[in-house]
Amino acid sequence: FFSQALLISNFTSQKLESTPMMIKFDELRNIMLEKMVTPSVAFAVVSFCLGELGDGLNVFQGIYLVGLGWNKGAIGLALSLMGLTSLVVQTYAGDIIDKTIIDRRAFMTIAAVFTAASAMAIMFVSEGNNDHMFMYITKVVEGIASAFIKPCLAALTLSSFGPEEFDSAMANNLFWGNIGSAASAALAGSVAYVFYPNIKDCFFVIGASALCAILFVQFLPEGDPSIGRGFNGAVQVSDESTNLHQGNNKTTHRRLSRRASYIQRRESLPRRRVSLISTSKPDNQIASSYLSVFSERRTLVLCATGFFFHFANANVLLVLGELMGKHNNDDDKAGRAAIPLVAGAILLAQGMMSATTVIGCRLTENGVGRKILFLLGLIALPIRCALIIYWRDAGSLYLLSTQILDGVGGGFFWLIHAYLVADITVGSGRFNVIMGLTASSFSLGAALSNYIGQIVVQNLGPVISLSGSLAISIVPIIIFSLLMPETLNTRRQNKTHNIVDWRKNATLVGMADAEDLLPLSE
Repeated sequence: FFSQALLISNFTSQKLESTPMMIKFDELRNIMLEKMVTPSVAFAVVSFCLGELGDGLNVFQGIYLVGLGWNKGAIGLALSLMGLTSLVVQTYAGDIIDKTIIDRRAFMTIAAVFTAASAMAIMFVSEGNNDHMFMYITKVVEGIASAFIKPCLAALTLSSFGPEEFDSAMANNLFWGNIGSAASAALAGSVAYVFYPNIKDCFFVIGASALCAILFVQFLPEGDPSIGRGFNGAVQVSDESTNLHQGNNKTTHRRLSRRASYIQRRESLPRRRVSLISTSKPDNQIASSYLSVFSERRTLVLCATGFFFHFANANVLLVLGELMGKHNNDDDKAGRAAIPLVAGAILLAQGMMSATTVIGCRLTENGVGRKILFLLGLIALPIRCALIIYWRDAGSLYLLSTQILDGVGGGFFWLIHAYLVADITVGSGRFNVIMGLTASSFSLGAALSNYIGQIVVQNLGPVISLSGSLAISIVPIIIFSLLMPETLNTRRQNKTHNIVDWRKNATLVGMADAEDLLPLSE
């Protein structure tokens, strides 16, 4: 940190010495901002803010609609429409992001605006069991818009840092996204509890998050769009601070020793502002056919594994809430006492997901394979189901503690999911469409879980529903352990890259590792 600050200070002094005395304050501010908001900082802030736009606040929307007088059927339909819409749109959204000539940062900005606006529309729902169609339409719009956010962020990460640095960069994004989700749950829960029963003020968190994300999207590099869709192209490592931890391995020491010269070389790079049309020249690489990537064995195994995992997992949180509600003596209409439990469940799970992401990133950097880490996430689910069944009468705190396992499972699952898709699609040009396809299969499993699980709860009780989830959770473990090969070194096997000078668009072809590449000097 201090070396960064010293370099920024020296750079600013050089600029001031070479600039007339009539330099304006805004020019000095821009110089400082250029050096302080590095790409990894911009990705972290955007990920944090987009995490606050996640569907965790849907729980508070449900509480708010109950307070307005909506019945449970209407609430369930309204809140499920977003997920059902995303289920249909996600694959198409990934395909659009792959093939678009529009700057992906513009796509992300528009998606964030529509997601936030449609989510905050609930504040205009009148009291009583009214405005159903208005709420349904806004949830459909929210589902469509939100389907573009994750593919855009993943594509920009891959295009900016390259396949060799993608793992640590994506882990950084997921880490800050989970922290953002936890922060939004804590803030929204606090506001809802203090101002109960008028809890709609907690939805201002969504608007503030969207505004912050939009402001920092302009600092994200566009990178090489062809790499962003999974092609082999230019490798651009935008800055060295992507890793969550600075370890003691030789690679990290080499990066630290090059940091000063790296920043000096980068000082003449122009700020890449968001433009509607991408300025990068289209490449002549041909994408793999849809049939070849959709029918690829590893893709099918990942889709099937994720489907059964979410089919078993999604309903567990709903059942957990019902079991905790039995220990709640507050009979208030909207359940004020339930708000801390709901917020605590989200906060605990997201906090644990953040920690698991850090651990998973470190283990991956030390050579631990994807398969074992993904299996750890899968195994956490049956253990969680068993503990909930065992502790069903032990009290809310015992039940709440099982969210730790939810964080472990979700943390490993989503981290390694991104790694696996990048491994499977390297060189195919279909990275984002496979991200969308796998996400759609996960969403289908979650939707069926919520629907069938609640029917079982209503007719047979929560214990039977949890027992079913426990049995189904064994299926993805078997599928993945038997059918998925290890993919750890897939991307490292292809070390021939085009090195692009961002300033001159000059291309130099050669053999190099991505970790050794720096922007070309003047």
